Amino acid sequence: MTDLPHAWRPDRFMVIAGHPDDADFGPAATASRWIDQGSTGWLVCCTSGDAGGEDPDLDPMELATLRETEQQAAAGVVGYAGVSFLHQPDGALANDLALREQLVREIRTFRPDAVLATDPEVIFYRDGGVNHTDHRAAGLAAVDAVYPAARNPMAFPWLAKSGLDLHIVRRIYLFWPNDPNVRVDVSSTIDRKIAALRAHASQIKHPEQLERRIREWAHEEGEPIGVDAGEAFRLVVIEEDEDEGPSVAATEATEAAVSD
Repeated sequence: MTDLPHAWRPDRFMVIAGHPDDADFGPAATASRWIDQGSTGWLVCCTSGDAGGEDPDLDPMELATLRETEQQAAAGVVGYAGVSFLHQPDGALANDLALREQLVREIRTFRPDAVLATDPEVIFYRDGGVNHTDHRAAGLAAVDAVYPAARNPMAFPWLAKSGLDLHIVRRIYLFWPNDPNVRVDVSSTIDRKIAALRAHASQIKHPEQLERRIREWAHEEGEPIGVDAGEAFRLVVIEEDEDEGPSVAATEATEAAVSD
């Protein structure tokens, strides 16, 4: 017996990522599917990936410019309405007040129903590997910016006084989780994810090998819901939609994630 694919779709959503290419390795296929269905998406990159190279003589600013250009191209493939680069230091990202203020500004400006970010609780992946420190910092800063800062007019009060009123994000989707509780059917958009990843030529040296791995991972994530390709998330429901009433499944999923 399989679970059902996650069906809820936000009208507006924001993906918050540590580096250029994180969103494309992460929820790009889900973002593409939602956009195809009528959602509007916005991407925020906390850093510009200026430390993402192997040549110590390379000018970090030149690399940052290149990686921003690659991310803009990838965002065009996915279909985001726009991209914001916060220009925080790559490799030294910190969940501090300065970063949270930037993220609150982005959230209150775009006003998303859902925010997608890296699961900050994952340090070691269950199948092996270490989650990058910037991924963890970006994820935790995103969560803290969503709740309580973006919805509290007395958090960074100068933002509210300048016209950026409080905004309530209804749901958080944490990607790369060890303990997912929802899965999205991305069979129709997995090709877009792969095309977006190909735009990051400075980072991807063997695109054919990467494509094979991405398709294998997507197939593994899709199997529990009986589809060819899926993406998995840890969903945290903050506010139920008024027009749909309490969602028992979503609430139970959230409670299970919190209790774990």
